Amino acid sequence: MYLDQERGLATTTVRKYARAARLFLAHQRINDKHGLARLSAQRVLRFIQSEGAGQCRTPRAQHLAIGLRSLLRYARYRGCFKPDLAAAIPRVAGWSMTSIPKAISSQDAQRVLASCDRRSAVGRRDYAMLLLLARLGLRAGEVASLTLDDIDWHAGTLTVHGKGSQESPLPLLEPIGKAIAAYLKRGRPHCQSRRVFLRMHAPIRGFKTEKPVSTAVGRAMERAGIDSPHRGSHQFRHALATHMLRRRASLAEIGEILRHKDPDTTRIYAKVDLTSLRALAMPWPRT
Repeated sequence: MYLDQERGLATTTVRKYARAARLFLAHQRINDKHGLARLSAQRVLRFIQSEGAGQCRTPRAQHLAIGLRSLLRYARYRGCFKPDLAAAIPRVAGWSMTSIPKAISSQDAQRVLASCDRRSAVGRRDYAMLLLLARLGLRAGEVASLTLDDIDWHAGTLTVHGKGSQESPLPLLEPIGKAIAAYLKRGRPHCQSRRVFLRMHAPIRGFKTEKPVSTAVGRAMERAGIDSPHRGSHQFRHALATHMLRRRASLAEIGEILRHKDPDTTRIYAKVDLTSLRALAMPWPRT
């Protein structure tokens, strides 16, 4: 409730914070307010050191530290202890811009979309979800949380609920509108839920998490015969940005479509602009 309503964090972020909190509380054998009151900076540091050693990769260690800080700040806010134990958690070293976005190619994206059997209810649903990923760059959680009230058919817009309770109106492109309408008319089960995309088997309800969307992506890639170590839905988001970049769109335009709050988040796509990068490359010295 606190992370969701008070801080407005995305569902995925809430789950990461909750996992870190459960791991810490189980490790410390804390199950009530009195256990939290006995915490010390030394105990917190020992936990971070034990979990951060060995096989704990940098992203996981960073998520663990951030989630634990959130827990300790909330516990202090509730009066469980007075010292600011969250300040005792060191920052995990990490370097930004070290990776290359993992994007599916335009050709493979078309094969994935074509693999959906739109003669079936499941196929119509999955095709509509995949189009939202591929053409508008939505995140899996944003697709899962779409409601019927988010679609303005008359204005031709779609309201997307992004990170940090951010609401963004996006154009309801004609192919996407037709795909969603086909699913609503001839695929969506009868249900009182206002979510657009529903489970197809009992209990009929809207998706609770983004996992069903990611699962649909994995199934479609397998049907399309695409052999890739990455099966996540974010590949379509990266593919859209890469495609726009190659069509000479600016990073600012890409950031606006992907709804990045920080322009630095979009800069990673400069790595895949090989045409521009070649012009900057120094000639290799000949021996």
